[in-house]
Amino acid sequence: MLFPTSLVGSYPQPDWLIDRGRLAGRFPPRVRAAELWRVAPDLLAAAQDDAALLAIRAQEDAGLDILTDGEVRRESYSNAFATALDGVDIDNPGTALDRSGHPNPVPRVTGPIRRRHPVNVADVRFLRAHTDRTIKVTVPGPFTMAEQAQNDYYPSKEAAAFGYAEAVNAEVADLFAAGADVVQLDEPYLQARPDAARQYGVKVLNAALDGITGTTAVHLCFGYAAIIHERPSGYSFLPELAASTADQISIETAQSGLDCAVLADLTDKTIILGVLDLNDHAVETADVVAGRVRKALPYVPAERIVLAPDCGMKYLPVQSAFGKLSSMTRAARMLRAELTG
Repeated sequence: MLFPTSLVGSYPQPDWLIDRGRLAGRFPPRVRAAELWRVAPDLLAAAQDDAALLAIRAQEDAGLDILTDGEVRRESYSNAFATALDGVDIDNPGTALDRSGHPNPVPRVTGPIRRRHPVNVADVRFLRAHTDRTIKVTVPGPFTMAEQAQNDYYPSKEAAAFGYAEAVNAEVADLFAAGADVVQLDEPYLQARPDAARQYGVKVLNAALDGITGTTAVHLCFGYAAIIHERPSGYSFLPELAASTADQISIETAQSGLDCAVLADLTDKTIILGVLDLNDHAVETADVVAGRVRKALPYVPAERIVLAPDCGMKYLPVQSAFGKLSSMTRAARMLRAELTG
């Protein structure tokens, strides 16, 4: 199929599940933030299953080809996995600067990082049991997790990142074994910390994917639009990913007005093309979305483009998110008709 459509990862969580006002009023949590949930602890897992099923059905109704569980069980894209590892003290957190430059409580690395058990395997099995469409699951990438931690054990941040890569590698293998069709590593800090990324970012990413045979993706963005409002017009780290072993590269173009010529450097990669502006709650028309896709076509063959939002949709009103996804699937149908007659 030309122009398959997908979420990047998250879909808005219901107001009855999580306190969306408190969620939006803070930076994404790096340590656990149990105070965000509206449901009692003994009922939370069942409530999260219900919310995941709603997110799955919403994606199907919007016409998406590649589904996630909406990441509705997560307080942020990274903290559920990052706080489930051995070697990390979450009860006595450290501090690190967010990509916006603000200090944030973060996991403190106090020993060898190890994955003690699968973290998202049950979520994949739930998703696989409730849809027959292609499914994707996301995992925070090792470079980003190292940037979102205080390292009090390893001799360098690079060494810590390779520790995280071992844990991610074990998780990715188990996710494919559980039925995932695509596993995406979220690595926004490759863009936010380009100097360190050029030194070892691709090496760490490849270590996390070593020996993995399923379809893999890596997502780079400029941050959630609800939190980071100003967008540069280009990526500080992107062509370097041509040397990665990831099959797909997920980027944003709608909010930044990205010059898609840079995508010509990623000749062997499928591009998950962000074409929904998440800084504006208004629903774009299918014509507008299709126009954003056409800007990439001189540089990426149509058969190597997947349509997606710029970033996760976690902070959008649910009506806006559903409308935007529906416009995107209509745009995909328009583009298929143009190219195939």
